[in-house]
Amino acid sequence: MPVIEDSPLPDAKKSRPALQPLDDFTGSLSQKVHASLKQAILTLVYRPGELMQKPEICKQLGVSRSPVSEAMTRLAGEGLVEIIPQAGTYVTRFSMAEIREGAFLREALELAAVESVAATITDEQLLLLKRNLRIQQALMEDGDTIGFHQMDAQMHELILSFTGYRRLAALAETSWVHVNRARHLNLPMPGRMQTAFAEHKAIVSALEARDPQAARDATRHHLGQLIRSLGPLIIERPELFSNS
Repeated sequence: MPVIEDSPLPDAKKSRPALQPLDDFTGSLSQKVHASLKQAILTLVYRPGELMQKPEICKQLGVSRSPVSEAMTRLAGEGLVEIIPQAGTYVTRFSMAEIREGAFLREALELAAVESVAATITDEQLLLLKRNLRIQQALMEDGDTIGFHQMDAQMHELILSFTGYRRLAALAETSWVHVNRARHLNLPMPGRMQTAFAEHKAIVSALEARDPQAARDATRHHLGQLIRSLGPLIIERPELFSNS
């Protein structure tokens, strides 16, 4: 599996951002290494099709090969890397089949959640969402796509948490993992942050109006934009995607 050289993403050899420090995560050493590498894959620090160099990772994180190998085995189980004997570990390319499946599952969960929350949302919960929107706007104006993506994810997590179902957010995250990685492809596109922000405002406005149907409609429209925006990329950059 060759490394992608002609990619819209930065040249990893020249400008790869540092891996997130292990102190930012909790758990055992291998769990921290897994969290750091997963974050790097989801945010496209490691690009689809790219070889993950164990010596480089060990040096950056200050660990031995053992926790890195354990982390990569776990990432392989999550479908984020492919371990090829005698060749190395490669970041999996985007699979539209997996993205569509994840989007389908996430939409089912979020539509049910937002409809329920629209009927029960409190003023305090609305305040949290509006505060999140204000931060999103500031990040959008600064052109901070990574920060915007984080606040975007937090907004969805807040809505899921307002249902009162403790396992819902974790279930949604599991189903969304491949979609979440793909979202980092289109946020840097001109105008995409502004469009996403407008969609977020529409969701919060529907919740503030306590209108379950409007909240469902706004959420369905927002979640559907990702699949539509990826269509041109499949044609323009087929090397980012697998055939499955």
